[in-house]
Amino acid sequence: MEAIVAVYNDWGIGSDGTQPIVVPEDRRRFAELTRGATVIVGSKTLLDFPDSQPLKGRRNIVMTRKEEGVPGAELVHTPEEAAALCGDGDRVFVIGGATVFMAMFPYLDKIYVTKIDATPRSDAYFPNLDSLPDWRCASSEPFKSEGVDCEFCVYEKIKE
Repeated sequence: MEAIVAVYNDWGIGSDGTQPIVVPEDRRRFAELTRGATVIVGSKTLLDFPDSQPLKGRRNIVMTRKEEGVPGAELVHTPEEAAALCGDGDRVFVIGGATVFMAMFPYLDKIYVTKIDATPRSDAYFPNLDSLPDWRCASSEPFKSEGVDCEFCVYEKIKE
């Protein structure tokens, strides 16, 4: 299972349910990587999507404590339910928010990170993969977006 996330210098990922700084290249990369895949998303993050609707061209699994369904999405309440629903054949991306990232973290073996060289106020964070001994940056590609230094990184879990 994979994840995709944009982080700031302090590994912040958002504030008040949205991204304070949006990088167009990150949005394009997200769309390219997740198109045709299964995505696992929290109900709060879903509210930040266009029209608060599941993403088109993807199988959407919403992890929530709520009981009411989301048209166009499958509902789960636990990481175990999400993992079981995905099976082994699909490409699966965990796409947020922070609570869902943390719940699904033990299932991840690859994480696509866009690092944005800025530190806006954040109230949600992703684990600092550079400080975790069981993760390594397998590739990185620096770029500039509207004058801001950024970097596409792919982290892989180190297999024992």
